[in-house]
Amino acid sequence: MAFVTLNRSLLAKTTRNPGAAEQGGPGGEAANAGSLPGSAALPRLAAVRIEPPRGFLRLEFREAWRYRELLYFFAWRDVKVRYKQTLIGFLWVVLQPLASMGVFTLFFGRLAKLPSDGLPYPLFYFLALAPWTYFATSLGSATNVVVENQRIITRVYFPRLLLPVSSVLSGLVDFLIAFAVLVLMVVAYGMHPGLRVLWLPFFLLLALSTALGVGLWLSALNALYRDVRYVISFVVQFWLLASPVAYPTSVVPERWRWLYGLNPMAGVIEGFRWSLTGHGQAPGGLLWASTAAVALLLVGGTMFFERMEGTIADRV
Repeated sequence: MAFVTLNRSLLAKTTRNPGAAEQGGPGGEAANAGSLPGSAALPRLAAVRIEPPRGFLRLEFREAWRYRELLYFFAWRDVKVRYKQTLIGFLWVVLQPLASMGVFTLFFGRLAKLPSDGLPYPLFYFLALAPWTYFATSLGSATNVVVENQRIITRVYFPRLLLPVSSVLSGLVDFLIAFAVLVLMVVAYGMHPGLRVLWLPFFLLLALSTALGVGLWLSALNALYRDVRYVISFVVQFWLLASPVAYPTSVVPERWRWLYGLNPMAGVIEGFRWSLTGHGQAPGGLLWASTAAVALLLVGGTMFFERMEGTIADRV
């Protein structure tokens, strides 16, 4: 009752001279300010309007850096959700490439007798399947991440670019587990890579950039057209056959290898085999073609994602 009485008295004071309040005279702003104790010290809130970035290419790296803690939260959340209520947990990361390695070794190695550049068939295939599994898993996650987080996108503002980036980064946890098994296999087969192993972070960065570049394209398209996610499985299967997973690049004629290198995963897979075993020659022109293709995919995907960012919240 006291609160209602106080509100009625304030309302009577502020409506006693409405004309003066509109004109800003002695009975206007001064009277209204004096009617509320301490109201003169209240700050005035300015209206803030959030607009999508304009221009041909405008990357807000400073803004993304300010939200780096949110990036960590998204990535760690993906890892925890992926293994929540699972039976064998992180062992799934090892079982998938190991099972694929057994199938490839039996059919492509023992039966089809495909060349392996002097490497044992299990090691030859696992060297390719470890980065390929990371790429395929990260690509699928990045494609669906915008649609899966539609409730957050429509309620809170943050750089939408963090979503596909977090999906690609969270896959590194799975890759590191599979990579530990790969190192054990390299040691067990007596391989001595030498200083070539220093190139390995570059090939991993190439795989990460490939997944992110393609994921930016597909995540924006999937938010606009929901049937894009059904094409992903076909794209991954076709890409697997077009990559040197079951066969080495030595079967490709040398004059066409630079063209074959436009497939970024060709440079990644051959780079893994070369840097971890010491066998064969450096990827050379194949690697530079893959690097150029990744750069185009990453820049083009970022531009396309930013152009679609203004309409994603309305269409998602």
